[in-house]
Amino acid sequence: MKLALSTWQEIEHYLTQSDGIIIPIGSTEQHGPNGLIGTDTICPERIAEAIEQHADVLVAPAIAYGMSQHHMAFPGTVTLRPATLIHMIVDIVSSLHRHGFRHFYFINGHGGNIAPVTTAFSEVYMHLDSARCKLANWWRNDAITRLAHEYYGDAEGYHATVSEVSLSYYAHPEAIKHAPCSPEVAPVGEIYDAADFRRRFADGRIGSSPQLASIEAGREFCELAANALLADYQSFLSA
Repeated sequence: MKLALSTWQEIEHYLTQSDGIIIPIGSTEQHGPNGLIGTDTICPERIAEAIEQHADVLVAPAIAYGMSQHHMAFPGTVTLRPATLIHMIVDIVSSLHRHGFRHFYFINGHGGNIAPVTTAFSEVYMHLDSARCKLANWWRNDAITRLAHEYYGDAEGYHATVSEVSLSYYAHPEAIKHAPCSPEVAPVGEIYDAADFRRRFADGRIGSSPQLASIEAGREFCELAANALLADYQSFLSA
């Protein structure tokens, strides 16, 4: 069940059965030569859709912007300031809480969101004693990690990873891109600001070979993530 495709009466009825809601959150940022700019939003959104197909859950519209300052040297990236993202999360949770929601399960697709979103949860708890919030990073899952290592080894990488590009291709096969990646496996290292990122990793990849991405692998990653996160969400509802 999708919040955006429901009426207020349907939501009122849903709340007689459950006080939980799933909220996909990602970013709008570069993902290398062949990765989609919407990858970090597409992945949690598609996983949430898979969960919805197997359980009676409510899925909110995805939050498509995140804290992506370090990608701003690449055209197409859009970032929120950390404080803006914190306020957005607090406002979303507060609005839904007023209607009777109490369990807020964020499926996250972007590492840069972790600090501001968990900080927002602390702000929520300052004012809403009955709220329960959780951030689930879909890629931080043992089954996902094992499969990625089995398929790609170290070429999975750290940004524009093969698994996330595969999952985005599974969600949008009509948008698959083909671009040369040189070297085949991108270098690794620390980054600081956006200019430093572009200087060190000129094509936007860190440690990855996203040219290995495939729709079939994306389907596997989506199913693994959906199964694990559904079990986690159901357990979370009892918190």
